[in-house]
Amino acid sequence: MLKRIHVNQHKIRNLRNGTNEPVITVKTYKSNDYCYAVDIQGPSTVVYSPEKPLSCGAKVWIETHADLELDKEGGQQ
Repeated sequence: MLKRIHVNQHKIRNLRNGTNEPVITVKTYKSNDYCYAVDIQGPSTVVYSPEKPLSCGAKVWIETHADLELDKEGGQQ
């Protein structure tokens, strides 16, 4: 399954003092997962597409079919 990983700039811009929301988004055709870190366990490609951004507005993202390990708790890597 194709996975697209990008940084959610809207969440970064809207961070309030003392908050620590996850800003990395992992998108598939069936879900959006938010996390603090992603370990890509296989080949991946970084895509820059300013003329055809993702539906969320992202112009740069990582695409992979590899398995991912997501840190949703914000632990140190």
